[in-house]
Amino acid sequence: MPNTNAKPFHFKQFIIEQDKCTMKVGTDGVLLGAWANVDAASKILDIGAGSGVIAIMLAQRTDQTKIDAIEIDKDAFEQTKENMKNSPWSDQLEAFHMSIQDYAKTTNQTYNLIVSNPPFFSGGTFSLNQDRNSVRHTIKLAHGDLLRAVKQLLEPDGKFCLILPYIEGLRFQELARSYNFYATKITKIKPKEGKPIERLLIQLEKKAGNPIEDELIIQKEARNEWTEEYIALTKAFYLKM
Repeated sequence: MPNTNAKPFHFKQFIIEQDKCTMKVGTDGVLLGAWANVDAASKILDIGAGSGVIAIMLAQRTDQTKIDAIEIDKDAFEQTKENMKNSPWSDQLEAFHMSIQDYAKTTNQTYNLIVSNPPFFSGGTFSLNQDRNSVRHTIKLAHGDLLRAVKQLLEPDGKFCLILPYIEGLRFQELARSYNFYATKITKIKPKEGKPIERLLIQLEKKAGNPIEDELIIQKEARNEWTEEYIALTKAFYLKM
């Protein structure tokens, strides 16, 4: 069930209400919203919008770029619409309440940037919280379905950007190659220096090539002591950076 006690998340230029959403604002979504390459993006699609935070971040980073967001969960969709309406970029943003599978079947739109913070567990035990379970396990959105939809909706020279845990990110890249998608940029995310890679930010395109790879460390030794690289990436958004 939605957590009606969840507090709004305040960014520098907008506020995210999240009491109706199973998945709250977190580092993964903020990383993706700040990292995805918007330079040549004239039409953007966010798959699995949740609270709408990634779509709204991308609106902040662009100038009048049209951004569509797909969300299958009704409560989350209503929250996305509310957050979009209350943001400074409401005229750029539109949300659709449906699955990406159905959207791909019914739309004539194509996009030169698609982003997603997708479900990532392909196995394992299920939690007692079924809503969170459905979001984070690939029940409603198998990765093959996601790739099929993106293949149809992405322009020939477009980019597909997503964030996944390390092992799932490696598996996703392997699966993506069977759909003729190839990694062109990969950022390895570590929580601290000396810690293992926890996340992969991945940019996929329909052309093969050697990917640009780099690394981002989020935090120094002390709690909330952010690295210069993390501050540079996210300071336009976080209130206290």
